[in-house]
Amino acid sequence: MLSARLRAGSKAGADLVAVLVFVGIGRSVHAHGLSIGGMASTAWPFLAGLVVAWATLALAHRPAVSLGGGAVVCVVTVAVGMALRVVSGQGTAVAFVLVALGFLGATMGGWRLLALCAASGRCPRPTARDVRQ
Repeated sequence: MLSARLRAGSKAGADLVAVLVFVGIGRSVHAHGLSIGGMASTAWPFLAGLVVAWATLALAHRPAVSLGGGAVVCVVTVAVGMALRVVSGQGTAVAFVLVALGFLGATMGGWRLLALCAASGRCPRPTARDVRQ
């Protein structure tokens, strides 16, 4: 039982790290600084979205470590996060939504792909046909 809780916590932790790195990079690139208050004010909508995303996975009985699970977590996190930013007056831009989807999709999907590869002992490799398409 404890082992299952630890595994669930580490999965959620990987997504949490993805959100915090996204926020940190964004604040850094836009010269907003990395103060605790600044990070918290930027991160809270996405952290709330992450909680909703994980609840969605649990309610739908979807596996957390799957590419589909990663897609659900990414899309729900960004959708809820952007909605909360609008409601709280922080605003959004199309480019910001696309960057959020791209970064969080790559990181949330990326750790899941690595976990699936590690669990199976092999990773799918692109073939020459895949590269040409």
